[in-house]
Amino acid sequence: MSDAFDRSDPAPAPPAPAGSRAPTAEPPYFKGLNEEQRRAVEATEGPVLVLAGAGTGKTRVLTTRLAHILMTGLAHPGQVVAVTFTNKAAREMKDRVAAMTSRPVEGWWLGTFHALAARILRRHAEAAGLKPNFTILDADDQLRLLKQVMEGHGIDDRKWPARMLLGVIQRWKDRGLTPEKVSEEEGGTMADGRLMQLYAAYQDRLRTLNAADFGDLLLHNLTLFAEHPDILAEYQDRFRYLLVDEYQDTNVAQYLWLRLLAQSRKNLCCVGDDDQSIYSWRGAEVGNILKFEKDFPGAGVIRLERNYRSTPHILGAASGLIAHNEGRLGKTLWTGVDAGDKVGVRGVWDGEEEARVICGEVEAKQRDGHSLEQMAVLVRAGFQTREFEERLITLGIPYRVIGGPRFYERRETRDAIAYFRVIVSPDDDLAFERIVNVPKRGLGQATLQSIHRLARGQGVSLHDACRMITETDDLRPRARTTLAALIADFERWRSQLEILDHTELAAVVLDESGYTEMWMKDRSPEAPGRLENLKELVAGLGDFENLQGFLEHVSLVMENEDNATDEKLSLMTLHAAKGLEFDIVFLPGWEEGLFPHQRSLDEGGLKGLEEERRLAYVGLTRARRKAHVTYAANRRIYNQWQSALPSRFIDELPEEHVDAMAESGLYGAQARPVLRETPRTFSFRQAGRTPRRRDGVILDGEAWEIDTAEGDSRFEEGARVFHQKFGYGRVESRDGNKLEVVFDKAGAKKVIDSFVEPA
Repeated sequence: MSDAFDRSDPAPAPPAPAGSRAPTAEPPYFKGLNEEQRRAVEATEGPVLVLAGAGTGKTRVLTTRLAHILMTGLAHPGQVVAVTFTNKAAREMKDRVAAMTSRPVEGWWLGTFHALAARILRRHAEAAGLKPNFTILDADDQLRLLKQVMEGHGIDDRKWPARMLLGVIQRWKDRGLTPEKVSEEEGGTMADGRLMQLYAAYQDRLRTLNAADFGDLLLHNLTLFAEHPDILAEYQDRFRYLLVDEYQDTNVAQYLWLRLLAQSRKNLCCVGDDDQSIYSWRGAEVGNILKFEKDFPGAGVIRLERNYRSTPHILGAASGLIAHNEGRLGKTLWTGVDAGDKVGVRGVWDGEEEARVICGEVEAKQRDGHSLEQMAVLVRAGFQTREFEERLITLGIPYRVIGGPRFYERRETRDAIAYFRVIVSPDDDLAFERIVNVPKRGLGQATLQSIHRLARGQGVSLHDACRMITETDDLRPRARTTLAALIADFERWRSQLEILDHTELAAVVLDESGYTEMWMKDRSPEAPGRLENLKELVAGLGDFENLQGFLEHVSLVMENEDNATDEKLSLMTLHAAKGLEFDIVFLPGWEEGLFPHQRSLDEGGLKGLEEERRLAYVGLTRARRKAHVTYAANRRIYNQWQSALPSRFIDELPEEHVDAMAESGLYGAQARPVLRETPRTFSFRQAGRTPRRRDGVILDGEAWEIDTAEGDSRFEEGARVFHQKFGYGRVESRDGNKLEVVFDKAGAKKVIDSFVEPA
């Protein structure tokens, strides 16, 4: 393998020609920097934006710039602020700079935004209404505290989940909004129109407890700087230079904090890539980097465009794709290595075949001597991992899921499986104990202890103990009624085992138990993904003859412990892959609705689409030597086949950098899917073939057009459907793509058919 694929930093510069005049001695840390990297290091005065494309050696630029400032005496460590987004990155930067300068690391202001803000806040805690020994609450403590505040204000946690309200409050803090700065319109009708009051009471309670949450660290800093100009002036005078990594991922509060500190000297260097801004869902504002020159007139912009990671074909494909974004500053990546292989694009029949093809390719690469450590499968949504995990286990290929647990180890998956286990085996105490109060049914600790005591005393299962205790007066009426209803539910579901298809029964259980509704009401960023995982779990049941067979399979999968091998294939979402790189990258699921994800399009419009495109760019640029893109003609949701259009991103890949494969026989050898977008109309055209159908779904044909504005709905009257917000319902009537649906719990609603799925 060429060294160019193993090294993120450039090779040393060639020696001077014989007979030339010896150059002036320069620091050893300049050795190997290319021209643009060196400019970024030496441009110490005034505001500088370093646009660092993927694989262009930005980490080296940051560390070398910091070393240069210290070694030339422009500042000592206590006069420089270097901000990273993770503690790991801060430690690595500190170690590298210490090695470059051969000096002890003491008194540095190097760390994450929250760590540095906490350091300032502890020095001036009294001015913020706190004591220096204040406590920083974790997520669980924050939630518990808000629930106490809600209870004091008479807000029902079942109607307005505390987790959802806390998420809104944290987003306000990310935008630098204290309670008095939140407008009435922002507060809206949440918490019965009293969310702003809850926010203020929550902040008062934090001060009473001498505590702060993570959002407060920066928020209190901003308040300190605004209300105490002398404190701000102290830090503006102290900090001669500010360096910021991953500037495209900053939120509003972080942006305001940096602007205030840099206002005096203006020696601010921000390193980032607008094409890799993919975290808007957690408050990141790509606009911060796009308006840098406006915020700091006269700022220098240095583009790092020489890539030391990927081949020209990979870079060409990624650059051609991202060029379709309007909200970007623009740069063109290039590399000096050989062209390498083109980006492979392949159509397959369905998700199962996609997993089989990709895992087979992984197995073949491993046989050819490629390390599993240098291969990765990057998915858009977490639920996609299930089919890959199943196939990898079947083939005996070791793998790791990065950024989260394996599919069957996820909370929502384990909860759902626990329900299924109790239906099949009522004496399964571990499963019953897990879900007896999930979702919450108002069963307190005293009630649960009473059930346990009865079970131990009578030598029966918890399930039977619940039935027995409901026939006594040992429990309060409400708890007795709740338990009786739960036992009745399990008996009814158990009686339907021989009547309903097991996939249909699974959907019924998750719905009637209130478990699906629990996640529908949850407003945390993870909730939509959990719902998708539940859908995938139900779909996966269709591969088994019955519920018992599925549960036996899961037990065997869970027993498949990690072996001692060090080599494992990496399986992760595209969001988790940022900052990583591999020789070979597989990118499955490039289909409309999945990637770009429909939720991003519905909620974000053009901005959402452009962030999805940046996510595709990130995925492609993780590959050093080879990138494989796949898309399926079908996806199975709730055990029903749904046809899929190839992602528009495939059509945006420049043809000269793409190799369209058709081993699956779905397309002709030279076929290339084309997705042409016109106003609200999507067309899918393929090489001329006779249309094929499977389970009534058209798979391919000479022309397949879907008009999302005027076309007839795919749902017939009387069809059962599922809506992310309203739950299950039945189609009463339709008008084009507009449906009138009577939902089981939400009543009659008018919705667009693209917002519902078959149930």
